[in-house]
Amino acid sequence: MTDVLHWFRRPRETEEERERAALTTQLHETRCAIQRTYLQFNSTGDPDLIDAAVFDLKAEQARYSYLLRRLKSMDRPDPALKAE
Repeated sequence: MTDVLHWFRRPRETEEERERAALTTQLHETRCAIQRTYLQFNSTGDPDLIDAAVFDLKAEQARYSYLLRRLKSMDRPDPALKAE
């Protein structure tokens, strides 16, 4: 019975906390993907594979920038709320 009561008293994660955790996880995964792409780029000599690695790197960097902007925007107060 105490286990059930403990479950009900547990603070619930807000939607913003879940989104922040998901963004942080995606940011970490993207950082790992960038590192893998650099390794691929440095280990190949074929011009076509080098081109592919450069495109992949640019895509991963754009994704990283996007995720970072989203995460930072969560820390800033909403300007629309200040207008009231």
